[in-house]
Amino acid sequence: MAEVSAALVKDLRTKTGAGMMDCKKALAENGGDIEQAIDWLRKKGLSAAAKKADRVAAEGLVAVASNGAKAAVVEVNSETDFVARNPAFQSFVATVAQVAIDAGSDIEAVAAAAYPGADKPVKDELTNLIATIGENMNLRRASVLEVPQGVVASYIHSATAPGLGRIGVLVALESAAPADKLEVLGKQIAMHIAATNPASLDVASLDQSLIARERDVLTEQARASGKPDNIIEKMIEGRIRKYYEEVVLLEQVFIIDGETKVSKAVEAAAKDAGSPIKVTGFVRYALGEGIEKQVSDFAAEVAAQAAR
Repeated sequence: MAEVSAALVKDLRTKTGAGMMDCKKALAENGGDIEQAIDWLRKKGLSAAAKKADRVAAEGLVAVASNGAKAAVVEVNSETDFVARNPAFQSFVATVAQVAIDAGSDIEAVAAAAYPGADKPVKDELTNLIATIGENMNLRRASVLEVPQGVVASYIHSATAPGLGRIGVLVALESAAPADKLEVLGKQIAMHIAATNPASLDVASLDQSLIARERDVLTEQARASGKPDNIIEKMIEGRIRKYYEEVVLLEQVFIIDGETKVSKAVEAAAKDAGSPIKVTGFVRYALGEGIEKQVSDFAAEVAAQAAR
């Protein structure tokens, strides 16, 4: 086996949290290559990062990054909100968002992309961060929006740092209108989306299963009124239109003025800008949504520790 220096062993220990002898063996088995040694330790379950991998990571940060006509939003999870305030973690998440602009919406492609300023992919930089900070982290998801002409505006709600927070929104506006006017409108719509969490951009793109489910509920409610079938059908259609106003972005009342539909606000902005404006898509990420968080029983944990 190859001879390894004490400095190299120390470096590997810092990166992985593994024991000294394990680090020495990992380096010897891999010809002194530290990146291969990291993978060797992870495969053996000896890396601190590997041991933390089964912990639920539902905190962390959402980040947005933009270059005008193209923007990305990413979510990187950690175990605790405390880590979200760590400058190293914040820098990593912000950098991942920048990487995603070119890497795209596939989180595996983002993980495999080169990490700026380091001779390694994003996933390996994350492994080092896990070992350094001491808790599990996860590259959860990424989305990228782009328009051939116009802007993709972004907004962060509950920001902890520029471009970082708990809710991130992208809005794609396709238009030949001046970019500054589009940015203002885009940010307003993004703020609206952060607040209302619409299910779709327009009626045509709304999940048909959601409509069917709502129609079924409304039908039962209407029948309970005892009215004739022709009246019931009109009641249902009226309530379906009301449902669209609740869950479809362009049908919702714009929170900026509390009166105008979003679609009408876009039309007014287009008239003011002197060019048609089309909202072609949006993405809304809320930190930890859909992740089943573990609820710990502190007394049970203490009892379990005492029994060891």
